[in-house]
Amino acid sequence: MSDRRNRLALLGTGRMGRLVEQLAPEHGFEIALRLDGSSNAGGSGITAEAFRSIDVAVDFSVAGAVLANAERLAPLGVPVVVGTTGWQEDLPRVRALVESQAAHGAGLLYGANFSIGVQVFYRLAAAASHLLAHEASYEAWLWEIHHSKKKDAPSGTLHEIRRTMEAAGWARRLDVASNRAGAIPGTHQIGFDSEADTIVLEHRARDRSGFARGALRAARWMIGRRGVHAFSDVWEEIVRS
Repeated sequence: MSDRRNRLALLGTGRMGRLVEQLAPEHGFEIALRLDGSSNAGGSGITAEAFRSIDVAVDFSVAGAVLANAERLAPLGVPVVVGTTGWQEDLPRVRALVESQAAHGAGLLYGANFSIGVQVFYRLAAAASHLLAHEASYEAWLWEIHHSKKKDAPSGTLHEIRRTMEAAGWARRLDVASNRAGAIPGTHQIGFDSEADTIVLEHRARDRSGFARGALRAARWMIGRRGVHAFSDVWEEIVRS
């Protein structure tokens, strides 16, 4: 049996990128390539030679780099896990180019949040929204707080919670608020209030390790897979693999 570790390319060397690198060995990966904003401007660091022996890439760069990175990776047949947020307006273009290169092995998995706890939280949000959808006496709110260096507000996670609630049948107003302060990894809260009572659901991340571990598990799952996948659709299969 081979003891070869899977070779991972890291796109983005910020806090999340460094954490992915730190945790990669426990998921069977070696970091074979690191690209940051200066070494990969406009996707210039993504070449056939540099990625010749790469099994999968993880992208924790910046929103403006995701499209260029995907355009370069797709023809090379290197699957990528995108943990960067704030780029969803480019998703239709990214999906089209990855699917057009699927015959060459192109694959992409994306998610607003790779925490398993958050995936469970989405389902709790959907269940509560479905149960209260026709209870007109209840009004609802969404709230989040993240560290002051997080650029997008509301976060991709909050957008996904809202989408999940509306898909479950919540059609009334949702009051949405975001705060950015300190070093908070991320807290998301859903509330339903009526004259009779208040229901509050909340997820608090203690640190970023849950996000990084989820991305690494997704990267392992993506090796050899093609097409475009949303983490929220396949995470149960990923955690069983």
